[in-house]
This record gives sequence, C-alpha cells and structure tokens, in this order.
Amino acid sequence: MRKIINAADTFVDEVLDGILLAHPDELRAVTADRRALARTDVQGSGRVGIVTGGGSGHLPFFLGYVGRGLCSAVAVGNVFSSPSAAQIHAASRAVDSGAGLLYLYGNYGGDVVNFDIAGELCASEGIEVRTVLGTDDLQSAPADQAETRRGVAGLVLVYKAAGACAEQGASLDEVERVARKAVAATRTMGVGLSPTILPAAGEPTFALDDGEMEIGVGIHGERGTHRGPLESADRITDRFIAEIEQEIDLTAGSRVAVLVNGLGATPLEELYVIYRRVHRVLEERGVEIAYRLVGEYVTSLEMAGASVSIMAVDDELAELLHAPAGSPFFRQGDAPVTTAPSADAATVLDAPVAVDAVLADGPSALRAALVTALPRMAGHREELRDLDAALGDGDLGITVAEGSRAAAEALTALPEAADARSVLRAAGLAFSSANPSTFAALVGAGVMSAAETLEPGTHATATQAAPLLRAVAAQIAERGGARLGDKTLLDVLDRVSAAIESGSGADELQRVAADAVEETAQWQSRRGRAAWQQERSIGQRDPGSVAVQRFVDEIGADLAGPAQS
Repeated sequence: MRKIINAADTFVDEVLDGILLAHPDELRAVTADRRALARTDVQGSGRVGIVTGGGSGHLPFFLGYVGRGLCSAVAVGNVFSSPSAAQIHAASRAVDSGAGLLYLYGNYGGDVVNFDIAGELCASEGIEVRTVLGTDDLQSAPADQAETRRGVAGLVLVYKAAGACAEQGASLDEVERVARKAVAATRTMGVGLSPTILPAAGEPTFALDDGEMEIGVGIHGERGTHRGPLESADRITDRFIAEIEQEIDLTAGSRVAVLVNGLGATPLEELYVIYRRVHRVLEERGVEIAYRLVGEYVTSLEMAGASVSIMAVDDELAELLHAPAGSPFFRQGDAPVTTAPSADAATVLDAPVAVDAVLADGPSALRAALVTALPRMAGHREELRDLDAALGDGDLGITVAEGSRAAAEALTALPEAADARSVLRAAGLAFSSANPSTFAALVGAGVMSAAETLEPGTHATATQAAPLLRAVAAQIAERGGARLGDKTLLDVLDRVSAAIESGSGADELQRVAADAVEETAQWQSRRGRAAWQQERSIGQRDPGSVAVQRFVDEIGADLAGPAQS
C-alpha cells in the first residue's frame, strides 16, 4: 500500500486538521473531536440550515460543499463510515437559527440510521428537521426500487440547487421541495477501472483483471452490474447515456445539467473526452445543456474511473444551479469569501459519550462476560473485512474490531456492580460511536433499545437473554427496514433467540448460528449494500450474520451448560 500518510488511525483527523488550518476563514469545528464542521458565517442568519455528512475518503464530497450557497454544516465519519448521531446532532445545533434544518445526504444505511437519531434529538429540543436523500445511482437498484438507490455524484447538483434556495432565504418547505425536485430529476452512471485501498485495511476494496472495467461500481467499491473488457471512452459514455435516457428525457427540446466526475485517479483530460461525447450526442439530439461541471467532485480515494450525472432542469433549477456559491472546494460566481469567525461562532459543542451507571447488588456477570469476550472479536477482523469487501465496502472488520474494543473499554470503566441496563447502554453507545458504519449504528441502536426494557438497579438473568436479543432485533428491523428472510443478521438472531428459548446450551447455540449463516448464504440479499449486488449475493455468506456468529462463538467459549446472561 503506497499512501502519503502518517498512520491509518490518525488519517482522517489529520486531514481535517489540515483543512481547518488552511481555511479558518470559511470553516470551523463545532465539536472537540473536529468531526462536525460548519460555515463561519451561519449562526444567527435566520436562514434554513442544510446539514450533510458521510464517510471520509470522498473529497470534495460532503465537507467540500459547506459554504455560501451550499450546505451549512457537515458531520464527518471515518473512511467510508457514517458519522455518529452525536456528531450530526452537534453539527445541527451549531447551524440552527430558528428557520429549521434540512438533512441532505446520500442513501446509505448507517447514515440514515444516525441522521434519523440526530433528527429525533433535534426534535426533542424544538428544532424542526426534514430529510431528503440522494438516490441518483441508476444501476444500484431497478426503477421500481428507486428509493433504495445509492446517492453519488448527482448529489452535488442537488446541493447546488437546495443551497441556493436556502441562501435566498426560502422557507423550510421551499428548500425541501427544491431538494426533492432536484433528486427526482437526477441520474448517475459510473465506471471503475481500479479499486481503492482503505488506509486501515491496506487491501483493495475489489479486484479487476488487467484490461477490465466495471460498469455501475459504487463509490465505496461496491460491485457494479457489468464487468468486461475495457472499452473506448465513447463506447462507455454511450452506455451511460443509453441507461440514463430510460429515466431522464433526452429528446429534442429538453434541458439538462451535466456533471462529469472523476473518482480520484482519472486524469482530467480523460474526463473532458467523456464530456466531449456527452455534449456532441446531446447536441445532435437537440438537447440544451444549461449547466455543466467537469472535474473531481465526488471521489473514492485513489479509485480510477468516472461517472456522468444528468439532471433534467427547468427555469427554476437552472437559475438555482447558476447562483453564486463558495466553499474552499467549490467556487462559482461572486460569492464572497467569509470573514474570520467571531468568538460566538467558534463555540465548541462536546457530545456526551459516557453512561452514568446505576448499581445493583453484587458484581455483574453480564459485564464480566462481555469484557472477556469482546476483545477477542478483533481476531475475526480479516475474515469480516474479506466477506464485506465481496458484498459491501470492506469496512465491517474495522467496525467490529474497533467497536468491540471500545465497548470493552467502556464496560471496564463501569463499576463491577453496574446494573444490566447500564452495561448494555454503555456497550451500545461505545460500539455505535467507535466506527459508526451502518452495522455499528444498527447494532448499537439495537443494544441501547434492549437496555430500555430492563428495570434499573437489576442484573440480567438467563430468562431475559432471549427477550433481550429479540428487542435488539426489533430495533434493528425498525431502524434498518429489514425483515426476516432478507438475508441479514436478523435471520441469525432469530434462530439463536429461538434456541435460547428452547433451553439450548452454549455448544448448541454455536451450531445454530453456524447453520443459519450457511443456510442463508444461498439466499439473495435483499437489504443494505449487499442487496445492490442482486443475484451476485447468492452463495456468499452475509458479513453481518457472520459477525453475529463469531460473537456467539466467543461468548459461548466462556460458558458451559445452558445459555446464561
């Protein structure tokens, strides 16, 4: 792995440090960890605030579009991982000026869960929040499931339109309407020529043979829909147009905006070759290109490849797209550079990260078992990474290893007599925050929800094990939208819960979990990033299900006889 970095575990923080040092007149940190950033001029503006966010590794995506005529604040996650709900909440509070907030971000599971939690926190404080998701990645789901598609480079055009609307002082209703209109009018197609390498993993997110390309590849390395020999720029562009015109009107008299985007390692010259073909094809058809962008707007570290986004525009969208805008990464028109922040604007908001423990009688067996078993989950990091690289973005190994480590540390810090409610709340919060990906967000939310079913000041008993697991599963299903049969960790949790209810011991629980994983491997994934692989997911073990299986293995290794809590 050849990267100009100091250390993988400090990479994101050092990137943010550099950006804040380079652009103190335009961006400010609003949390002590500097994972939530805001415009320096937004407090007290009386305008609708637009909050975005997502994983690192895509600059200038997300934080690059915080500025005048664009977004108001951003929450920044680790590489390819969601920011935490606490970071999103802090970003939201920092830019609330009484007119309401629009959450505008790409449709990725962990982001959805954590933004939803942050929105609930805002609502409890009287801050009105609306949500619009970018879903422009044409090949990530069929048209009848368009609401499940990924958000990729087309979201930049949506930022531009919605941001201009908010900058003009429009109401929250109007900003939301424009954002939804822009999302509905935008489609994107992409091609990958080489993979990206996550700094913490050191391995490619996917593999292509020499001379191969992959159409429809995601910005995290998710598999596309066609893999074959590399074609000419014109042929690739014609593929894009042929697919996009199935859903966007590209006939004579229509007007569009075009964005040709590089994924990180594609020369600008090649992007202009692609734009040349788009322009000539549309011009021949009598389509007016009312707005155009060519360059790197959404990247994937060092991935080679490109995408084309097309938005159908009318007079309203065209005017908003051409409006002035300015951020450290995007300049258009006469949007002025902001002045240095005032002392009030630099207020730092620290998110709560600890749990106040309630004590019960005697030491907690649940705490002791988790403190022993959780550190061993790091031993499954490589297996989970490889499984997730085949069906997702390859970050599950890091998520489980770091989340388990953080949870074990949080539990170690609790008193030995901490009650079960405190134990589960601390473990869930730590797991969800350490590397807040989709899996971390869902599992953390599930564990914290299960904690709320327990009486304060009591320890968990063996009879509560199955109800607690079912409470975890119920919250995951509610937050993530999955159901039994979708080939997710819910299928394994259901079987293990049933086995506990029937009185199975540790050895039997391990067998039940393993059998569930192997059986569901033959199913097609129907939820999450694995679902984007469609029939390619058949025969592949679900990564999240394997993580549950390994947890059952590790807990079971310390138990004898009937399952215990």
